[in-house]
Amino acid sequence: MLMSKVSSKEEYVWHLEKTLEHGWSVDDLTSQVKSQLYERQVVANKISNFENRLPIEQKDIVISTMKDPYMFDFINYTEDMLETDIENELVRNVTSLLMELGTGFAFMGQQYHLEIGGKDFYIDLLFYNTKLRCYVAIDLKTGDFKPEQAGKMNFYLSALDDLVKSPDDNPSVGLILCRDENRTIAEYALRDMSKPIGVSEYHLCTDLPLDLKNALPDPEEIRSRIEMKK
Repeated sequence: MLMSKVSSKEEYVWHLEKTLEHGWSVDDLTSQVKSQLYERQVVANKISNFENRLPIEQKDIVISTMKDPYMFDFINYTEDMLETDIENELVRNVTSLLMELGTGFAFMGQQYHLEIGGKDFYIDLLFYNTKLRCYVAIDLKTGDFKPEQAGKMNFYLSALDDLVKSPDDNPSVGLILCRDENRTIAEYALRDMSKPIGVSEYHLCTDLPLDLKNALPDPEEIRSRIEMKK
């Protein structure tokens, strides 16, 4: 009954392989199908510069691990929450967070401290991925993606590679999570960054389901139709 909800043979096989790989229970598999994991991890047109900034042996794994959007529907969200409030909720629900991030993620710290040039800097969330063998820095934003966020992440990754990662680790990877990724702006912002960075949206429990959201007309389209009727 559950697998009848998948839309293709490829998706069916993918779910079976992932169930064997991760040892998912029936409840786990049900949750992943309902969250449209296949669409978010395989079909999604992801925004990153990983193709040109990572070695071949790391690139494909990182790209396949990334999702768009990430689903944080397990936190208690209210409209007045700040970035730090959402961050705290994610840490309080770290088991659910790690499952949403994917295989091999180990939580290293919240507001991870780096001292650079005598000044203090803090990474929102830092993870180490045992499968990728690298550090993964996450910057969490409550608003739209802004170009300067890519420069900030590039700075953090340079510092992590110099100060934290060991010689045996792969290059550190950055992920900027925001409420609206704005593909065009994000692609321009990442184009000439030297460090591997991805940009994804995240959705909360108050957001519309993905299939319903995708069925709605684009806001620009609505505005155009209104203008035409004037």
